[in-house]
Amino acid sequence: MTTDRRTFIGTAAAAASAVALGMLDVNAQGAPPTPAAPAPRQLRLLILGGTGFIGPYQVRYAVERGHQVTTFNRGRTAHAAVEGVEEVTGDRAVNDYASLKGRTWDAVIDNSASSATAPQWVREAAAALKDAVGQYLFISTRSVYRDISMVPATVDAPLYTPETTEGWKEGQPYPYGLAKALAEGEAQRAFPERATIVRPGLIIGPGDETDRFTYWPVRIARGGEILVPGDGSDRVQVIDARDLAEWCVRLCEQHAFGRFMAVGPKNGRSMAEMVYGIAAVTDAPLSWTWVPAEFLAQHRVRPYAEMPVWQPPTPGNEGFARFDLTREIAAGLTFRTLADTAQATLAYHRSRPPERQARLRAGLTAAREAEVLAAWRAAG
Repeated sequence: MTTDRRTFIGTAAAAASAVALGMLDVNAQGAPPTPAAPAPRQLRLLILGGTGFIGPYQVRYAVERGHQVTTFNRGRTAHAAVEGVEEVTGDRAVNDYASLKGRTWDAVIDNSASSATAPQWVREAAAALKDAVGQYLFISTRSVYRDISMVPATVDAPLYTPETTEGWKEGQPYPYGLAKALAEGEAQRAFPERATIVRPGLIIGPGDETDRFTYWPVRIARGGEILVPGDGSDRVQVIDARDLAEWCVRLCEQHAFGRFMAVGPKNGRSMAEMVYGIAAVTDAPLSWTWVPAEFLAQHRVRPYAEMPVWQPPTPGNEGFARFDLTREIAAGLTFRTLADTAQATLAYHRSRPPERQARLRAGLTAAREAEVLAAWRAAG
């Protein structure tokens, strides 16, 4: 590969930055986030969780919209209490829903984070709540799909089942995708015609402790020569935690039932648009070195791990970041700008203790990045 293919020229960078930031309004295609104005009607809303990544955003937004909010969790996680929110304790791990008995709500949002136990948790929660709530909204995952080879992909693509999950046997822990698919089935069986399934992709933004998106704003803000994967054309669809949380509340307001994707923006972005868009909100001198997927594989640099967010197309996975979001946008899904997400993520990262800032949980270390870049130059 020649040098001019390794580094994009300045005009391409500027154009990609403008698109990624929404300056050209190419990828916006979905209204900006809905302000937290009063909702058309007040709901009694139960949130299972409420102390993790997306839960606090749901709680705050629901309160701002005028809803009566009850959270249900073990009470073991320190969090900033929101005025007016009722906090009820119970332990899903031991099927303890006694504190919810005799109560009713208009809707429940289930933020089940566990993977292997997700089907059991949803089955038990649904049994405890099926006569107590009008709508059951379960936050699932894009990982439930067994085959997303169709482009554009849709929310109706085939899911994993016990029979189609390669390598899994009865009695073994459920793989993540299968667990969430089975959990969806539990919700739909307990709440026929009253279940809402939301399938987010990679959830990003302030508060994310996985660092799977955070790596890029942090790395780009550091500047210097930056290793980026592929040729810049691979597609990306992610979701800001705030957009996901707020949309879930609005889906409850609408009594919107059925299955929905939660990724964005509408047509996705290229990897180039994403990294150049992030760079536009930083000021460190930098250069880009694009390295082919094949070379990265040879040097054990994995998509979605050492190169977070990035997922090049593979057989059966071509639609991974090419979902048709017509249904979702019609149901009110909105997207913040990439600039907003990148800036808020950087601010959150910089608020963490120095030792945590120094140890990201995803992406390449500086030493490993330098090693791979040196190998790439040597192969030149």
